[in-house]
Amino acid sequence: MSSRLQAQHLFKVFGRRPDEAVEKLRQGADREELRADGTTAAVIDASFTVEPGQIFVVMGLSGSGKSTLLRMLNGLLEPTAGTVSFDGQDLTALSDRELREVRSRKISMVFQHFALFPHRSVRENAAYGLEVQGVPRAERERRADEALALCGLAGWEKSWPDELSGGMQQRVGLARALATDADLLLMDESFSALDPLIRRDMQDQLLQLQKTLKKTIVFITHDLNEAMRLGDRIAVMRDGRIVQTGTAEDILLRPADDYVASFTQDVDRSRVLTAEVVMDREVRGDEADCGCDTVTPHTPFTELCAISARVPHPVAVLDEDRELVGVVQRRRLVGFLGDEQGTPVSCDAPRDKGGEKEVARA
Repeated sequence: MSSRLQAQHLFKVFGRRPDEAVEKLRQGADREELRADGTTAAVIDASFTVEPGQIFVVMGLSGSGKSTLLRMLNGLLEPTAGTVSFDGQDLTALSDRELREVRSRKISMVFQHFALFPHRSVRENAAYGLEVQGVPRAERERRADEALALCGLAGWEKSWPDELSGGMQQRVGLARALATDADLLLMDESFSALDPLIRRDMQDQLLQLQKTLKKTIVFITHDLNEAMRLGDRIAVMRDGRIVQTGTAEDILLRPADDYVASFTQDVDRSRVLTAEVVMDREVRGDEADCGCDTVTPHTPFTELCAISARVPHPVAVLDEDRELVGVVQRRRLVGFLGDEQGTPVSCDAPRDKGGEKEVARA
């Protein structure tokens, strides 16, 4: 897959004289100054790149501009300034007809509220994008059934949407996007309307599908835990601007400012950090023989702590070729999990919380 998404200096301004507003923003004006003139700056100077096969998560509170940004990526909203290119093609320079063609074949969108047709069967809903493309009925039904099976809905093809649970309806929406074999998936708060357990299941489903399909995905959410679980890279938005872009570890361990830090203070670090973050890459000769307890760079912190607590030696980190790429000393685990006051603690050290001693668990 050679596709890549790139946004360069995107602005979206609603109201009078938007071009003048963009110039003011470039010169340092903020949102509040523009609001006095009845102008709303929804997205301000947003730039980022999404590599092929990557899940890029845009995270922010309500009103931060994330959904507006998403709608500029497939041309549902025209940028006031800036460009969007996909697979080397400048989408902002296309005619309406050309843009519709790109949306029908290269870009699919999964909405928050399912957007299923109640008068169409599950199979017909999943095949709708192919119907728009003019794909013959037999082929579109075959491809729809394949997509439904990937999403765990084999056997439900002839059912009606109102016969499905909310999680199953969202799976139909995901299957519809997959059936077109689009290179880019745009997902706008796609799981936020679901109950927590179903939401977790859908996150698992997406991650499992991504291992096989390796789509390029832009995922919008207001939930930092969801962002850190799904995102290969994360962009944090505030008041229309992207204030930090990086991996989950970057956001968690190196927040760009107090705003980002305030988001991360309640995140369970043990669910985000991996062996790659804490391992020593320079291995001495006496550390090379670390016994049979080994991990990979992607081993979760919780599992790493459990192994380190039961063995007397450093834990070896092996790559996919079983080559030694690092070791984790128990002392390196200190500092990545903090107590209530931010004091570094190791994963097996006791700590005082609410007057009671307890084990600081990863």
